[in-house]
Amino acid sequence: MLAKIYSAAVFGVEAFEVEIEVNAARGGDPKIIIVGLPDAAVKESRDRVTTAVSNSGYQWPHSRTTINLAPADIKKEGPSFDLPIALGMIAVREEIDLTDIERFCFVGELALTGAVRPVKGVLSIALEARRRGRTRVVVPEANAREAAMVDGIEVFGVRTLREAFEFLTGAQTLLPVNEDLDQFFARHQNYEADFADVRGQHHVKRAVEIAVSGGHNVLMIGPPGSGKSMIAKRIATIIPPMTLEEAIESTKIHSICGLLIDPEHAFVAVRPFRSPHHTISDAGLLGGSSSPSPGEVSIAHNGVLFLDELPEFHRSTLEVLRQPLEDGRVTISRAAGTMTFPADFMLVAAMNPCPCGYYGDPKRECRCSPQQIERYRDRISGPLLDRIDIHLEVPPVQYRELASDEPGEASCAIRQRVDAVRALQQNRFLARNSGNGHVRCNARMTSRMIKTFCALDPEAAGLMEMAMNELHFSARAYDRILKVARTIADLEGAADIAAHHVAEAIQYRTLDRNLWA
Repeated sequence: MLAKIYSAAVFGVEAFEVEIEVNAARGGDPKIIIVGLPDAAVKESRDRVTTAVSNSGYQWPHSRTTINLAPADIKKEGPSFDLPIALGMIAVREEIDLTDIERFCFVGELALTGAVRPVKGVLSIALEARRRGRTRVVVPEANAREAAMVDGIEVFGVRTLREAFEFLTGAQTLLPVNEDLDQFFARHQNYEADFADVRGQHHVKRAVEIAVSGGHNVLMIGPPGSGKSMIAKRIATIIPPMTLEEAIESTKIHSICGLLIDPEHAFVAVRPFRSPHHTISDAGLLGGSSSPSPGEVSIAHNGVLFLDELPEFHRSTLEVLRQPLEDGRVTISRAAGTMTFPADFMLVAAMNPCPCGYYGDPKRECRCSPQQIERYRDRISGPLLDRIDIHLEVPPVQYRELASDEPGEASCAIRQRVDAVRALQQNRFLARNSGNGHVRCNARMTSRMIKTFCALDPEAAGLMEMAMNELHFSARAYDRILKVARTIADLEGAADIAAHHVAEAIQYRTLDRNLWA
């Protein structure tokens, strides 16, 4: 007898449907053969599944059983096929005709007891099931709320293999899991941190507001204890709230990386904030391994990637950031195939001005030699520095500011201004550049858009020419200055870029490579 059950697997950040065929031949050795390019985890499932079937009170076919995973030309990975394989084996053994199976998609890992364990990538699988016309998705109970975020399908969470089989045959009734996205966002779009906690540093907050308003990358330079990390952790709180499309994109990545096991956090509703340690490898930051998986730059998609102690990162690790900073995505080629992961994030980096951290500090003496300072700063390449729009000096906080009872401006107030500026930019790009609808902020403007939207009056052009000649900015730095000046003008509600907008933007390029000597 032949049984057919539908499942799905994840490749990159997207899912593809897998048709599982279970056939038990009459007679022959009691052997289970899995074909269709299974990996080691899938091959091991035959022992896991047979034990789970027996411990659930069922019999599995004690004959030559062939399990085919189609399409056969794509490698199948992970334990998510345990549940559909077990259901197919039971159906063949019991000789049950699964007439309604076309409506279902099953995923789940089995414990030896028959319990159904959670798996990764359930949101992508649910989206693929809906695209294929499957109206019912059966997943582990711990993944049910994540899958329920997809409209147009019924999601059923199961705890055991027996519960899944009885539901499939109609012997047991399960209620679909429902989740209201609007209510979920309302409950979970809250941040623990707030800019009201930051004392003083008014010019730093101003620069950060400019950076977030235009989507610009920012590098903060200051001594230890000046508040660089504290400010960085609050930047996500002033970025406009996640849209549903952005939330789905981010949740798919987090699900694939196994970061959504907790049912209470089954959906990414706030901007991601990632802060990897400086010992991270190239593959850990960019993504990779033999079977490419998303790295930190992709997990930070639609959010903030914070690199503290920037010069302490391996130089080769920092250089791999060039592509995602320019393109907003990462392409990785391995023997298993070529995968492209989204990586549209805001880069926030922090560093000390020198190895000891006190170069330029008015109260503490720097013990570093000029050669040590130069070697320390040389760890960051000029091309990478060019891709960071704003270089920001963060001085130590004065005692009177620390001791003040007056709270700083709250994140919600700053976010209102940022929202207004972001809306202005989106309307500008959509109205005049319909073919560039993916450009949503000033930092992503193309060269043609810069010429259109960043025209300078004679006074501003003269100031820019003098800065280029005297400070030897690169062509990329020139474009960055224009983009930042456009954002400053947007914050003021100005239609044209004036000289004082350019002057402020130039101040944020003081750490360009050729000025470090």
